[in-house]
Amino acid sequence: MEVPALVERVRNGDVRAIARAISLVENAAAELRPIMAGLAPGTGRARIVGLTGSPGVGKSTSSNALVAALRARGRTVAVLAVDPSSPFSGGALLGDRIRMQEHALDGGVFIRSMASRGHLGGLSWATPHALRVLDAGGFDVILVETVGVGQAEVDVAGHADTTLVLVAPGMGDSVQAAKAGVLEVADIFVVNKADRDGAHVTVRELRQMTAQADRGPDAWRPPIVSTVAAKSEGVEELLDRLDEHDAHLRASGELDRRRRARARAEVEAIALRALQDRIGGIGGHADLDELADAVVAGRSDPYAAADALLAALSEQQGSEQQG
Repeated sequence: MEVPALVERVRNGDVRAIARAISLVENAAAELRPIMAGLAPGTGRARIVGLTGSPGVGKSTSSNALVAALRARGRTVAVLAVDPSSPFSGGALLGDRIRMQEHALDGGVFIRSMASRGHLGGLSWATPHALRVLDAGGFDVILVETVGVGQAEVDVAGHADTTLVLVAPGMGDSVQAAKAGVLEVADIFVVNKADRDGAHVTVRELRQMTAQADRGPDAWRPPIVSTVAAKSEGVEELLDRLDEHDAHLRASGELDRRRRARARAEVEAIALRALQDRIGGIGGHADLDELADAVVAGRSDPYAAADALLAALSEQQGSEQQG
């Protein structure tokens, strides 16, 4: 499919075209640049909600319940589930998304698994681009569900308008969240599996910890919502809290600030990747090996070697421009 036709079909909500575009994103295909250029005017409308938490708290079950509740309110939903990577193929290990099969025939729902490919924050490098594709595809809400990778899980906050942090009773998650710095990124806390013993203790611990946070008088204070996602209990209240947070973001100007920071990080990541590719090209020559040998032998230090490498990159760029 030619790029202009693919872009047009994505912007018309064609599911097969959206899936194709995300595959090109994952593979860092040569068409990626013109695809992003073509989709750019159609982005910025979707609400992006991140779901994070330790393994076993019920992120997939919660995503499933949220999709059903959002559809009942007439909203179209895309789910981007970033799964652990296979060490052999690099693909997503949980790509079947068994818990979400009930939505498979719903035209207002799109579900896609992506491999984290070893990215420590639980989100792959391609995630921002995939979100742009889904945004341009016309979905009202995009749910980003991350792998449970402990203390690096805060990465999801950089990709979402609203971040849900899920915890479960009896797992020590509230204490772990405090240690991991997740308290700072949570916009809403969800105590899932609230029908278990100890749920009220978990709620109390979270309430005490959030009360200690230093916030301004007009700052958003993360609410704590108890749910039993497997039974869809508490999900309507969670959607109400999501709507309240969205209204706060828009009224305070925080939404624009978050999206600007997200775009800045995306631009920086693309620039850094291009720089790494250039360094990799130099690595095929003797320059980088000679610099490394000099550092090992003590004839140079890493800073001086890095300066020399940057000088080589500048020289290479000058030669390409003259050519």
